[in-house]
Amino acid sequence: MQAFAILMIPFVGTSLGAAMVFLMRGKMNLKLEKFLLGFASGVMIAASVWSLLIPAIELSEEQNMPGWFPAAAGFLLGIAFLLLLDSLIPHLHKGSDTPEGVRSKLPRAAMLVFAVTLHNLPEGMAVGVTLAGALLRNTGITMAGALVLSIGIAVQNFPEGAIISMPLRSESMSRKRASAAGVLSGIVEPIGGTATILLAECVTRILPYLLAFAAGAMIYVVVEELIPESQNGEHSNIGTIGAALGFTLMMVLDVALG
Repeated sequence: MQAFAILMIPFVGTSLGAAMVFLMRGKMNLKLEKFLLGFASGVMIAASVWSLLIPAIELSEEQNMPGWFPAAAGFLLGIAFLLLLDSLIPHLHKGSDTPEGVRSKLPRAAMLVFAVTLHNLPEGMAVGVTLAGALLRNTGITMAGALVLSIGIAVQNFPEGAIISMPLRSESMSRKRASAAGVLSGIVEPIGGTATILLAECVTRILPYLLAFAAGAMIYVVVEELIPESQNGEHSNIGTIGAALGFTLMMVLDVALG
């Protein structure tokens, strides 16, 4: 029951953010949006290092493997996996008129949702693999660490839920449909997390690779999507400030509570 609750926390963050479409009028302030995108980037980078890569290295060494190899191999596989999905799944980034992935006749709103869903998958995997480590025990990963990671991802999911629901509203969707689409984009998180737990519990020795894999997938999203979007338009340092604050918050949470 505790593991299920931890898995669901990021989804709740996305859902609450998507519900902001009922409270906000018009488009989100551009500077606020840049700050929130930067903040999300910082949280994900810190989570990738302290919650995923460092535990992957430590666990590898405990299993008498070179600490660097599973971390490096898993990280690059995570990047490659998201790159593959990015090239196959039809999606559209906010502020762009050029769809990515295979050609499709899907409506613009659906492709916007797919872009966010693609982004949410690595976050669910990250929570799932840390939970798997805590459940397996003797891995150095604690349930408290999994909870901290889940809360950190939920914190950055809240503004992201708002960031996706507002453009959907501007695509002539009703507030209810825009909010529902934002919520659905986050359902992949507990699904991906559950699948990762089942896989890790089947083969304990691949846990370091899965930790690093999730880190690579998250870093791909940060570099390919979040940072570029936080720097769109007129130059501003607000996204950089958001990234610094997000990184610091997640680092403190992980070190102090994990």
